[in-house]
Amino acid sequence: VLWQGKPIPGCLFDFALYFYHNYKTLQAKGSGPYFYIPKLQTWQEAKWWSDVFHFTEKRFGLASGTIKATVLIETLPAVFQMEEILFHMKEHIVGLNCGRWDYIFSYIKTLKNYPDRVLPDRQGITMTQPFLSAYSRLLIQTCHKRAAFAMGGMSAFIPSRSAEQNGVILQKVFEDKELEATNGHDGTWIAHPGLAETVLSAFDAVLGERANQLDVQRHEKITAEMLLAPCEGERTATGMRANIRVAVQYIEAWISGNGCVPIYGLMEDAATAEISRTSIWIRHQKPLSDGQIVTKALFRNMLKEELEVIRQEVGDTRFEQGRFKEAATLMDNITTQDELVDFLTLPGYQLLN
Repeated sequence: VLWQGKPIPGCLFDFALYFYHNYKTLQAKGSGPYFYIPKLQTWQEAKWWSDVFHFTEKRFGLASGTIKATVLIETLPAVFQMEEILFHMKEHIVGLNCGRWDYIFSYIKTLKNYPDRVLPDRQGITMTQPFLSAYSRLLIQTCHKRAAFAMGGMSAFIPSRSAEQNGVILQKVFEDKELEATNGHDGTWIAHPGLAETVLSAFDAVLGERANQLDVQRHEKITAEMLLAPCEGERTATGMRANIRVAVQYIEAWISGNGCVPIYGLMEDAATAEISRTSIWIRHQKPLSDGQIVTKALFRNMLKEELEVIRQEVGDTRFEQGRFKEAATLMDNITTQDELVDFLTLPGYQLLN
């Protein structure tokens, strides 16, 4: 969409369209124009959004602070600027949110030149890892000091039709959310409504009758070293193969027009797929736990084999009607480049129909 011959930035277009067509109805219902701001890296971006909100309120004769926002802290640079982000959004801020999956991706991308920061198998990267625990605790400390809400991260699990498997999933979700509540988070996110009851029970057990945990003031010292700590765990051939299958299937869905896809019991989005593909970081040629060195040749051999696994899993008809071969080619291109591609969606746009 052009304005005076120039493309309108997508974020402004979305904001303006939603605000203009909904703010009166929202206010009439006792609500308001509330927004969710992702991907910020610096306080300057937060100030820019604050200026946009102030301009809009003035233009439409609304009181300052009518527009509210929750800001995602999902990049490594942003975790070092949370105080400043809160300050510059102070008239409009509701809280900050731990966008854990994008944050892990940002950790990989930001520290890509450091061999000791290559992450282990994806299933081992939980919120108990020291660098993620420090991130969660610092966000709570920073928010509650300013009476802003500290929201927990997304649980990517989705319920299973198998009662036995579903019990395992719900237990994992409960333990994850119990940790968040114990740390002091005020609320959290889930990827599927079937998890809501389990998550509520985890938070209710900690919060009791309280509506939030603004009274929880953490006074520990969280250092840069803690936020940047290496992540312990094995890097296995099985884990690398799983990353390949997830990334290829997600890319296939994305270039087919679907940005959120259930794969192997998890709700995968761009952030989780980015973790899968960037975890295969060939540049440092680090060994897997079985001694194999991660090289372009090893990756390409695994990619070829796992593409056949995908074919067997989805069936010949779905495979041939889908775009798995294109997805595998894109996966090869972005994984074997000497420089890490910032986002898989950038080259992916060239394949959108």
